[in-house]
Amino acid sequence: MTVTDRIALDPFGADIPGESARLRALGPIVPVELPGGIPAWAPTRYDTLKELILDPRVSKDPRQHWRLWPEIGEHPSWGWVLGWVGVINMLSTYGADHTRLRKLVAPSFTQRRTEALRGRVEAITAELLDELAAAGAGGAAVDVKALFANELPMRIIFELFGVPEELREANVRLVAAIMDTTDPSPEHAAFVQEQIGTVLGALIAHKREHPGDDMTTELIRVRDEDGDRLSDEELLYTLLLVIGAGFETTVNLIGNAVVALLRDPAQLAAVREGKTTWQGVVEETLRVHPSIASLPLRFAVTDLTVGDVTIPAGDAIITTYAAAGLDPAHYGDDAGVFDAARGADDHMAFGIGVHRCIGAPLARMEALTALPALFDRFPELRLAREELEQVPSFIAFGWREIPVRLGGVPSIRPDQRDAGSPA
Repeated sequence: MTVTDRIALDPFGADIPGESARLRALGPIVPVELPGGIPAWAPTRYDTLKELILDPRVSKDPRQHWRLWPEIGEHPSWGWVLGWVGVINMLSTYGADHTRLRKLVAPSFTQRRTEALRGRVEAITAELLDELAAAGAGGAAVDVKALFANELPMRIIFELFGVPEELREANVRLVAAIMDTTDPSPEHAAFVQEQIGTVLGALIAHKREHPGDDMTTELIRVRDEDGDRLSDEELLYTLLLVIGAGFETTVNLIGNAVVALLRDPAQLAAVREGKTTWQGVVEETLRVHPSIASLPLRFAVTDLTVGDVTIPAGDAIITTYAAAGLDPAHYGDDAGVFDAARGADDHMAFGIGVHRCIGAPLARMEALTALPALFDRFPELRLAREELEQVPSFIAFGWREIPVRLGGVPSIRPDQRDAGSPA
């Protein structure tokens, strides 16, 4: 096929696995059209994506390397992508610029800080399970995404960054607006850009006036050994990246794992019986149902050859984590089957190379706390309906809501039972 035969990606992401399979049948890399008509290339296979991510001739900086960057103002329907590539943070820089920003930001995401949060994650998990039990009393259907999968990472990330109560809902709305790829209108793009400055600008102003033991304060104060710091613009967009990625992706990781287990009783029984591990559940969820299906954008610094296809210098490339995780050539003919015992921990859901997600340890820790606690507290947990709807995005990979029934709800938590209490 030629670049004139571009395949339009579904902006609603209604069937990401099916779409990935259809594109894979056309070749290892396929010309596609993103929402609003943005031309790009989509790798469809694991090895192809890995090779491109690790290739130093592939950039993430549109200002240097996207041929169409100077024309973006001429295409109002392209404005939605500015929230992803039109910002200056670790996600949209290349080479020395990226190294500098990561060097400034990474010290705030130490293993020590992540481990110090474990107690809070466990405490909030217990609180949320109590609230879920109350909401589902009497057999009422409850949305486990809204009440649990969403609340845990959101509360943790807001505590971590010192987001005051009055700014939390606005931050949630901002992240949702960026993830929504169904509206390429210039009005939506303008709203997102305005909200970035308003919402995150308010957070920065608050923390400058009321500094605390939180990561926003750290990022405001950070200096390297040469005295370099984040500029005001870099600070704004770094907060956009780390706050948004810090809870939206973990929401889908927890939610996707819950749905996968509830749809496969044998898998759920195996992990409960210790035949497979919760670590295996988390890694398989990240492979089969990665929280980010496709991430905008990378750019060819020079002409690149992939098989018999040449990607011209300056062309855009979408990072297709979902397609890579479902590639039969890498994971076998049953690549689309969720199997927690597979041991396929070489997935790329958190990225690889210099752009690997620095928040991955926190996301894993939250999921590994939340999932066993949920299924231990509610051993009769089941879906209230089988048909679920994907979130409206070709970027995010998750469910709008996950209605469940809790079954026989214990009156007390498992950790509160004593030897004489009924099981």
